[in-house]
Amino acid sequence: MGPTLSLVIPAHNEATHIESSLRTILRDVDAVDPSSEVIVVDDGSNDETWNVVRRLSQLEPRVRAIRLSRRFGKEAAICAGLMQVRGLAVIVMDSDLQHPPALIPQMYKAWRDEGCDVVEAVTSNRDSRSWSADRGGRLFYTLFRRLSNMDLGNATDFKLMDRRVVDAWAQLPERTTFFRGMSAWTGFRRRQIPMTVPTRAGGRSQWSALQLMGLAVDSITSFSAVPVYLIPLAGLLFFIFGAALALQSLYYKLEGSGREGFPTVIIVQVVLGSVLLFSLGIIGQYIVKIYDEVKARPRFIVAESTDTEVSHPD
Repeated sequence: MGPTLSLVIPAHNEATHIESSLRTILRDVDAVDPSSEVIVVDDGSNDETWNVVRRLSQLEPRVRAIRLSRRFGKEAAICAGLMQVRGLAVIVMDSDLQHPPALIPQMYKAWRDEGCDVVEAVTSNRDSRSWSADRGGRLFYTLFRRLSNMDLGNATDFKLMDRRVVDAWAQLPERTTFFRGMSAWTGFRRRQIPMTVPTRAGGRSQWSALQLMGLAVDSITSFSAVPVYLIPLAGLLFFIFGAALALQSLYYKLEGSGREGFPTVIIVQVVLGSVLLFSLGIIGQYIVKIYDEVKARPRFIVAESTDTEVSHPD
């Protein structure tokens, strides 16, 4: 008989603290399900993360480990873990203890006793982040809500999902994944639990500002086609602006007070060129996503595993 609870924990360059973090997580998991399994996915670490996790899996049978052939990103690492789970409920969380394992019993209770299909932790201490990170996060979630009609404000990847939610998620075939958005898109009965984000157990964040911007663009274009519809709207607005400018020039011409229009021509060309390039950039993002889907390359490649039975991506 398989475990009731499975945990998926992606990791990248976490060697300094991952063993102590996993032992802390296991202690809190023991309070709800001593037979649970913990699946650690090493996302192409270039430190000793894999060796530490593999050694721990030999001492602790509940820990299973997967090493990807290179760094595919956190989203792919989560996918790799979700494809291996055997539990009736699945928790996805980080390995740096910024997702407090002390919340696991509360999440488990909401699933088991209240019948919630998804129990997700939402941050309640935005002020602990830097000003730029806070403003950037607010801007992204505002845009995402307005463009996709899904509210992910304060959402995190720390969530418990019923097995049928995981099975529904597994049916989504896209190669470019956004776990937070995809799990919300599936629907089901949900409950939110407030979470105060503690300091990291060790190491530093692996996300750069450029990577976060890329994730934001991928996320929005994966869940909304509104940016494409904004292009003809921009064209319409520019047409109205051009028509008004033409009427103004005609009026001055008929009045006999026409002036040289060289500066106006330059401004119009600059604005029109900017609109065209911006529009091509939006279209290009969607073409790139189509290109990635058509290639149908796997989301990740497993290089090594402590488990002999490993599922590989389609």
